[in-house]
Amino acid sequence: MTLSAHPVEVLFDRARSIDEHLGSMAGTRERAVAGVTSGLIGEGEEVTWEARHFGVRMRLSSRVMELDFPTRFVDEQVAGPFRWFRHEHVFSALPGGAGGGVDGGSRMVDRVEFAAPFGVLGVVVERLVLRGYLRRLIEERGRYLAG
Repeated sequence: MTLSAHPVEVLFDRARSIDEHLGSMAGTRERAVAGVTSGLIGEGEEVTWEARHFGVRMRLSSRVMELDFPTRFVDEQVAGPFRWFRHEHVFSALPGGAGGGVDGGSRMVDRVEFAAPFGVLGVVVERLVLRGYLRRLIEERGRYLAG
């Protein structure tokens, strides 16, 4: 969960901004290489990301499957390293703001579901490595978007 002093509409747009995503993932040298490569991504649109994780360059293409401004959107992998990957972003306004008195604050909750490739080995890697790694990436991204 991410709390922000931004109004919910602003946090929602920051979360679907290709440019903000690139800023939040600078540590992985992520870049948008196909589809929507800048600005705001919308329902039915796709982006292909290229990044370095675990020393390996990877590509993941995702599509925004659902979008209900400014409360929720869902993106899913359409091609990439996972057997499947789904990321639901849920937004709500906070009474009095996230900072305890700043009007217009908001909350973002990220729900990520995925399955690693490689059968039984993938399940082990998923539990021992990927869950924690993805949690840290999502939390880092949330802190960046909240700022």
